[in-house]
Amino acid sequence: MKEEEEKKRRELKEAVDLGKRAEAKLREVEGLEELSAEDIQLLIHALRVHQVELEVQNEELRKAQAQLEESRNKYSDLYDFAPVGYFTFDEKGLILEVNLTGANQLEVERTHLKLKSFSDYVAEEDQSTFLLHLRLVLESETQQACEIKLLNQRKGSSFYARLESLSAQEAGGGRVCRTSISDITERKRAEETIQHLAYYDPLTDLPNRTLFHDRLNQALVRARRSHQKLAVMFLDLDRFKIVNDTLGHAIGDCLLQGVARRLISCIRETDTLARLGGDEFMLLLPGISCAEDAIKAAQRILETFRPPFYFDGRELHVTLSLGIALFPNDGEDVQTLLKNADIAMYRAKEQGRNNYQFYTPAMNAAALERLALENNLRWALERREFVVHYQPQVDLRTGQIIGMEALIRWKHPELGLISPRRIIPLAEETDLIVPISEWVLYTACSQNKAWQKAGLPPVRMAVNLSARHFKHKDFLKTIAYTLRETGLDPGYLDLELTEGVLMENVEATATTLLELKAMGVHLSMDDFGTGYSSLNYLKRFPLNLLKIDRSFVQNVTTDSEDAAIVRLIVDIAHSLKLKAIAEGVETEEQLLFLRTHRCDAIQGYYFSRPVPAQVATQIIQEDRRLTPEEGSGRII
Repeated sequence: MKEEEEKKRRELKEAVDLGKRAEAKLREVEGLEELSAEDIQLLIHALRVHQVELEVQNEELRKAQAQLEESRNKYSDLYDFAPVGYFTFDEKGLILEVNLTGANQLEVERTHLKLKSFSDYVAEEDQSTFLLHLRLVLESETQQACEIKLLNQRKGSSFYARLESLSAQEAGGGRVCRTSISDITERKRAEETIQHLAYYDPLTDLPNRTLFHDRLNQALVRARRSHQKLAVMFLDLDRFKIVNDTLGHAIGDCLLQGVARRLISCIRETDTLARLGGDEFMLLLPGISCAEDAIKAAQRILETFRPPFYFDGRELHVTLSLGIALFPNDGEDVQTLLKNADIAMYRAKEQGRNNYQFYTPAMNAAALERLALENNLRWALERREFVVHYQPQVDLRTGQIIGMEALIRWKHPELGLISPRRIIPLAEETDLIVPISEWVLYTACSQNKAWQKAGLPPVRMAVNLSARHFKHKDFLKTIAYTLRETGLDPGYLDLELTEGVLMENVEATATTLLELKAMGVHLSMDDFGTGYSSLNYLKRFPLNLLKIDRSFVQNVTTDSEDAAIVRLIVDIAHSLKLKAIAEGVETEEQLLFLRTHRCDAIQGYYFSRPVPAQVATQIIQEDRRLTPEEGSGRII
């Protein structure tokens, strides 16, 4: 465009020069009258041609100037409205030039930025970074870049910016720095989010395992330097899996968030609370003087969880099991302290949950044994190491055996026979409870059908159901399949559920029980009296039997309160047209009390321990029974 304009200028100059030469020629002529008419016509023609040429060249020049102006405006728009800000700084960081985008980034009029110090618009913590960037640009021959926070003074806010500068250039007797500025706030926020997610739990916004380990490492360094103690506390929600399985993950997540808020409310600012995942939390208590400080913290936490949680119209009672390990007594590094706190937490669960336990060296051996059991348990079903024992249930009116309860045993190749008290908790924690429960159910139904095929007197087979099995999505299908495959009449199957299982979600429970009842299955409430059943809810369940827990039966002849509770349970059962059976009967005195107060049936060591299938078959074949006479406990 510039070359074309220059060409036009040259042509115009030549035309002007031609005109001047013609004018000079005319001046040489002493008089026009001396020219012939023909010469005058030629001269006039030449002048007219010259005039036309001048006008054409002037028009072309005006067009060229208009095109140049248009081009300048276009490039000016591209410069001003570029997606990035363009700044030119002098050696002191004064703004010499800025485009419209740059002025808008700072929310300042462009004219007001002229010769202003750019440092005035840089966040205080980043001013040294900018000045270093400017010095490097001016002193080096290479491009430079940096990221700083700039101030938007009108809005009173800030934004993240990336500065990219060309190598310094000479201009006006000095060196200048030409810089582009991009707004990278969104990218920075995304990076901060990613960084946050790397160290914080997304559900509760508590520190995660990685950050907890880092803080514990730092706390250990300080504790060694200052010769102080610290405590690591492992916290685990009791029976959280039941909440998740019965009420759903949405309620479970809300509960975890509520738990986090309560825990935060009862710790110090110097403490670190983290969520490791699931229902597991860790608490770091730095700078404690003695174990008593950790005890106070644990008691405060347990007390905080006494009130129930309320979610979606439901009342949830939540308890915690806490394990505590102390530095330096129980470990001097992160892994040892965490491991020992975990071991202590499992000890708290074994002690009935809702309590705290300090780590002791003896726990380590128990933990190793537990770990070995847990690993072996995963293969026990496949290796056919489980067996079912059967305990008779006896009618107190006739003295006859009316049922058998199926009780699982683990025939461990090294440890011998392991009871359900050790199997069931392990199975629940390792997610093996459902396949194990299904196996017990199938085995017990098959055995009962085998007795019937052998012509033995029919009895009802009682099978305990775990919460997770009962709430499993395929539970009803499993029951129907088992009855169909074994050929057992549903009336000879008695499913036992604890109060806790039945009361978790009354509406859903009632629906499932009604479907079982429609199949013809017998239903019992196990361990009645130990939970929190409401009689209004109890009436809604299509039950056949209430089982009196052994804890009441044990002292029924020596404790007036237990005796009153047993009598009350029998009366409740009969008022609801249900049968009452007492478990854990071991003495004749207990038997006599139960018979006197119209209990319908008993189960316990007094009549028979749980026995293998072969022995149970023999007991049924022999028609072993209690004498029906009132007051007599003699077995015949």
